[in-house]
Amino acid sequence: MTEVLRYSAFTTDPFGGNPAGVVLDAATLDEAAMTALAAEVGYSETAFLAAHDETRRRYRVRYFSPRAEVAFCGHATVATAVALAERDGPGELVFDTAAGEVRVATGTDGGGAPRATLTSVPARTRPADEDTEIAPALAALRWSSGDLDPALPPHVAFAGNDHLILAAATRDRLADLAYDFGALEELMRRHGWTTVHLVHRPDPDRLDFHARDPFPVGGVVEDPATGAAAAAFGGYLRANGLVTEASRVRIRQGEDMGRPSELLVDIDPDDTRVRVSGHAVRIPA
Repeated sequence: MTEVLRYSAFTTDPFGGNPAGVVLDAATLDEAAMTALAAEVGYSETAFLAAHDETRRRYRVRYFSPRAEVAFCGHATVATAVALAERDGPGELVFDTAAGEVRVATGTDGGGAPRATLTSVPARTRPADEDTEIAPALAALRWSSGDLDPALPPHVAFAGNDHLILAAATRDRLADLAYDFGALEELMRRHGWTTVHLVHRPDPDRLDFHARDPFPVGGVVEDPATGAAAAAFGGYLRANGLVTEASRVRIRQGEDMGRPSELLVDIDPDDTRVRVSGHAVRIPA
């Protein structure tokens, strides 16, 4: 019987963060079996180690939502890295994903809590199209153009997956998320977006953000912590000149759904890759 470990990522509380399934030995599983197991687990993603080189600490990792395979998943990467570190000891890992090579450093914080830092594939971003992307997304979200923060323009950003980035002008607008599931799912499938990354910046002088990530294409209403979107957002901030020196961005996610998460995003203006750090904790059976 295949063993599925359960971790919650970007938190030290097993009842916070984003839960992920982790299968450390999936060499005998085919795509249909992985999809079925991910659906049985029921989390937004489950990670499967499809091949491994223990000596080099290099692993081929595949990610599945309850509906389909996803090229890259940040919170399941952090969860898998912490699971491996707890089994084999801390250190550097290399994950070969469908999006490319992702390096992960594992260790503990000052209090001994396990954590991981992933380095994304090179990030890129482009302005979203007003007619074919922004307007229908706002309609599906039941937002208006006046709900957007003009200081953070809508973009489609990538750091392993594509994410539409929309910035809410107020925290109340971000908190009131009652979108048209079917309409947003259809739009996201049409454009190949993994999530819609909704953000709010409470203080324009600080690199602190609140975020929410609708994920209807994965079969869930909302993701409580989205490392891939955080990495894409880091690339967005760099490319748009909102970060001009080596900086750390703090993202709070999941608060409005009762699963608070913290993602730390490190950006280097001379590097298109983005580093995303967070804790992970085993979910008790």
